[in-house]
Amino acid sequence: MTSVLVTEEIAAAGVDLLRGEFQVDVELNPPPAELAERIGAYDALIVRSATSVSAGLLERAGRLKVIGRAGTGVDNVDVAAATRRGIIVANAPGSNMVAAAEHTLGLLLAIARNIPQAHAALIEGRWERKRFGGVELADKVLGVVGFGRIGQLVAARAKAFGMRVCVSDPFVSADRCRELGVTSASLENLLLQADFVTLHAPLTPETRHLINAERIALMKRGARIVNAARGGLVDIDALADALRSGHVAGAAVDVFPSEPYTSGAILELPNVVVTPHLGASTQEAQDRAGLIVAEQVAAALRGTIVTNAVNIPQVRPEDLELLGPYMPVATQLGRLAVGLNQGGVDGIEVTYDGGLAEHDTRLLTSAVIIGALAAHSDEPVNLVNARAVAEARGITVTEGRSGAPADYTTLIRVSTGERQTVSGTTIGRENRPWLVEVEGYQLEIELAGHMVVMLNDDRPGIIGRVGTAFGEDGVNIANMRVSRNYHGDQAMMVLALDVTPEPSVIEHLCALDGVHEVRSVDLDSVGI
Repeated sequence: MTSVLVTEEIAAAGVDLLRGEFQVDVELNPPPAELAERIGAYDALIVRSATSVSAGLLERAGRLKVIGRAGTGVDNVDVAAATRRGIIVANAPGSNMVAAAEHTLGLLLAIARNIPQAHAALIEGRWERKRFGGVELADKVLGVVGFGRIGQLVAARAKAFGMRVCVSDPFVSADRCRELGVTSASLENLLLQADFVTLHAPLTPETRHLINAERIALMKRGARIVNAARGGLVDIDALADALRSGHVAGAAVDVFPSEPYTSGAILELPNVVVTPHLGASTQEAQDRAGLIVAEQVAAALRGTIVTNAVNIPQVRPEDLELLGPYMPVATQLGRLAVGLNQGGVDGIEVTYDGGLAEHDTRLLTSAVIIGALAAHSDEPVNLVNARAVAEARGITVTEGRSGAPADYTTLIRVSTGERQTVSGTTIGRENRPWLVEVEGYQLEIELAGHMVVMLNDDRPGIIGRVGTAFGEDGVNIANMRVSRNYHGDQAMMVLALDVTPEPSVIEHLCALDGVHEVRSVDLDSVGI
C-alpha cells in the first residue's frame, strides 16, 4: 500500500485526509540515523522545518515520490537533489499570509501606542500615562514596501483604520494599485512621505539592506518602521542609530539578520518592540499549512496536478522532451528582459517562432514569468503558480506565434516594454542558451551568470575604453558582442562577466565619453 511518513506535527485534519486513502505513519522528530534507515519504505514524506531532507537522505529514499513541507520555505529540503531524483517538492506558501498580515498590524499598533512598554511599566508598579502617550493611525500615511499578497492584505487592513496607503513595488502596475485604492511611488518618494513603513519584500541581493542609513535619512523625523518580512531587508545597526537619535520614533522587528537573535543593540532600546519571528505562528496558519500540504501530497501520489510544486511538476514525458531544453533559456530571457526594463512591468509578452509555435507553450511562458518575477516576489514562484503571481500584481501575460524565423529553427522573444525586447534560442547538442537580439540589435552571445548590456556611440575607441575600465576595476570579461543597425549611429554592446560588477564599476562605465546606458543583470540565481 502507498505509505506516507509524517515526521513533525501537522493538523489532524491533514493526517485524516491522507489516512482516508493511504497508509500514514506519524513518527515525530526521529533521529537522523533512524530516519535514514526507514525512509526507503515510504512513497511520501511530510516535514515542517526541523527535519533535514538532505541529498544523503534522499539517496536512501528509493520509493519516494513527493516531499511535503508544511509551511512556506523549503530551506531544509535539498530541492535540487529531489528534482534530480524525480521527487516532487511541495509546500504551503499561502498558509501564513493572513497571520503575517495581522502580526504586522499588531506591531503597527504596538509601536503607535507604546503598548508593550506601558504594560511592562505597569506590572512593575509604575503608572506612567504621560510617558507612554502615542499617536493615532487614522489619516497617517502607511508606506508598504513590497506589494505582493501579504502587502495587499496589510494595506486593506490599514485602510480600515483610516490610513492612507502608498506602496512601492516596481512589479505591481499602477492600474492594479488604483483597483486596490492605494497610490504608488518610488521607494525614495514613499520614504519621504510615510509616517509608518512596513516591509513585505523578498530578500535578494538587490533588496539586502534595502532600508539603510541613507534611506532612513530620507524619512520624516518621527516616522516608525515595522519589519516582519526578512531580517536582511534592514540594516539593523543603522536602524538602531536612527532610533537612538530620535530620527525614527519607533520600530517593531519580528525578523533578524540571524536567528535566534538574543543580543544586540536593537534589543536594548526603549522605543523598540521585538518578537521572535512570530509572523506565521497562529493556530489557524499552522492548521492551514498542514491541511494544504496533505492535499498536495495526496495529489502527487494520485498523479494529478500539484499546484504548490516548487520544482518541475509532473508533465507528460513527450512534452518534457520537447520543451525541457528551452526551459533554461526561457527563464533567463524573462530575467534579462525585466532587468533591462529597470522599472515597473505592466505586461509580459512572449512570442514563439519556428518549431515551438506549433506546440502548447504554456509551460515555457510560465518559465519566462519565473525569471521575470521570482527575485521580486514575496512568495515562491513556480511553474504552476507563475501566472497567478503575475495576475496578483496586475501584470498581463500574453503569448504570440509566428512562422519559422530566417536564421534559427526556433526562437523565443520576450518583451516587457516598448524597447525591452530580448530573443534567444538554444545552440548545439548541449542546448546552450543563446541571446540573439536585444532591443532590435542582432547579435549572438551565450547567456551567462553575469551580463552587462550597454548602449554607446558607434565610433572608434569605445570598446577599448570599456575593456580598460573593467580591467582597472578587476572584472574579467568572459565574452563580448557588439551590434549596430546603422553605421555611425549607436551600437549595442553585450558582455558576459565572470563576476557581478559592483555599483562603482557601473558608475565608472556610465561616466565614459560616448556611453549612454549601462545595465547589469545577474542571471546566476535564475532557475526553476
